[in-house]
Amino acid sequence: MHRLTPFVALLLTAQMLAACVAQGARPLPQGAFRAKDAQIYSSAVLDPARLVGRWKQVAGFGPPGACKPGGVEISRGAGGLRAVWRLCLGGQEARGSAPMQPAGPGRFDVAGQTWWVLWADGDYRTLAIGTPDGGFGFVLDRSGGISGDRLRAAREILAWNGYDLNRFVSY
Repeated sequence: MHRLTPFVALLLTAQMLAACVAQGARPLPQGAFRAKDAQIYSSAVLDPARLVGRWKQVAGFGPPGACKPGGVEISRGAGGLRAVWRLCLGGQEARGSAPMQPAGPGRFDVAGQTWWVLWADGDYRTLAIGTPDGGFGFVLDRSGGISGDRLRAAREILAWNGYDLNRFVSY
């Protein structure tokens, strides 16, 4: 019986790891980057088809220099939109891949989190993304060379949605 116990433990551990891998992503880091009682609004006119492509992270929230900025690649498949990301969120690197399930206008369930597109500029060059719980927020740009006016607009939208700009980091 003692010889079977390590085997059973190994089997259970392997099953738990397989379940985590099957989900496609680890839980994203959490923080408190926005006031919990602040109102938050997603973009009601967002065209999800225009999100497809590569996006570079140009800003986020957390301690400066804690990790390098990353990006998100959004693709369209038979099941809808899918995101693959490496992001600096709350000062921690987060990597993952998951479907972007629509959860309302400008809202997506991604790896157990709700990503709200708070703002997209008219040409879909820049996105400000946040979460209702304030766990993280970030700004994406297609070129990575975001203009000053679009970065300013993203900051203003994040502030309007209750984010603490004292913790905002531009990369």
